[in-house]
Amino acid sequence: MRILLTTAGSYGDVAPYTGLGARLAAGGHEVTLATHDRYAPLARAAGLGFRALPADPRTTGPADAPDATPTDRRALMRRAAAFIDRLGAGMADAVPEDTELLLLSTTTAPLGWHLAEALGIPSAGAYLVPTTPTRAFPPVLSGGRSLGGWGNRAAGRLSLRVVDRLHAGAVRALRARLGLPPASAAAVRRRTEAANWPILHGFSDLLIPRPADWRTGLHITGTWWPHHAPDTQLPPPVEDFLTAGPPPVYIGFGSMSSDHAERLTSIAVRALRRAGLRGLLLTANSALTTPDATTPHAATPQTATDDILTLPSEVPHALLLPRVAAAVHHCGAGTTAAVLRAGLPSVPVPFTGDQPFWAARLAALGTATAPLPLTALTKDLSPDDA
Repeated sequence: MRILLTTAGSYGDVAPYTGLGARLAAGGHEVTLATHDRYAPLARAAGLGFRALPADPRTTGPADAPDATPTDRRALMRRAAAFIDRLGAGMADAVPEDTELLLLSTTTAPLGWHLAEALGIPSAGAYLVPTTPTRAFPPVLSGGRSLGGWGNRAAGRLSLRVVDRLHAGAVRALRARLGLPPASAAAVRRRTEAANWPILHGFSDLLIPRPADWRTGLHITGTWWPHHAPDTQLPPPVEDFLTAGPPPVYIGFGSMSSDHAERLTSIAVRALRRAGLRGLLLTANSALTTPDATTPHAATPQTATDDILTLPSEVPHALLLPRVAAAVHHCGAGTTAAVLRAGLPSVPVPFTGDQPFWAARLAALGTATAPLPLTALTKDLSPDDA
């Protein structure tokens, strides 16, 4: 079967689909991954075909900030809608006509339904987070605090209506382009729900048990681990650092960025040294930088000091995390799963999106401290403390 996997977003929104795609390909299917150009090497390394989506969330996509004002959030919503408009046009160009099955992420599903309808082919969800309203927990984008059974379910329905509104313009344009009769984003979503549209959820039911009030067709499959070749090894500087002393603490915030990178880095370094611990700092993006702000980023891991190593590019969690003592992280879905698989205690520092939800889940499981708000690090310190 010719399968097209579609996803959009950050590295963490894409990498799990390389593992899912590789397993499908091993089963004899012809699998193509449609996502942003910069992830083409990930797809090809997993043996998958690749189709480009034009919208790059780093420059045109939705973003958020823990301290955003209502005015900021309205601007972010407009930015998200513009990203969705571009994504819809790009998806129409990216889907080959000989596709036999569309697998859609949470980001691409509200657009992909219309493409499947136009092509007359089946589709299914391949989600990294739950989106179906339930009494069991609040919607993932509302944080991790339960609103009670009725409140959780009501908030879940409201969050779906917000998604419908964000997609309204893109859906109108896409259906017109595809020659489909007019239908609103909300109407098509309700139609898929009524038809028990299948959704596979790529997380563990130990982390989120299947809610009793979920409809038929919703499945929890277990985590989809990012693909890496069997002979993949840690970069030599990382291997040398790990073997040179006690297991370090991993501190990394994935694809998150921050206007306070130097301060966050200073706080991390001071905390490590006060505790007498070694540290690995992920500086692949701008949430952390090198401990010496005057030192330029290097292309390979570098020892900033004898007790700290910086990682300017992603290192496979499956190889790295089993060899560290603990993790301070942003609680992206993939990092959360990898930390649990490695059996690590966590200090969650959620930034935005679904991260507070996963941070709350880790704390509820007893594998992490209570979430540490990013604003506590960036606002509650005077310049002399940083």
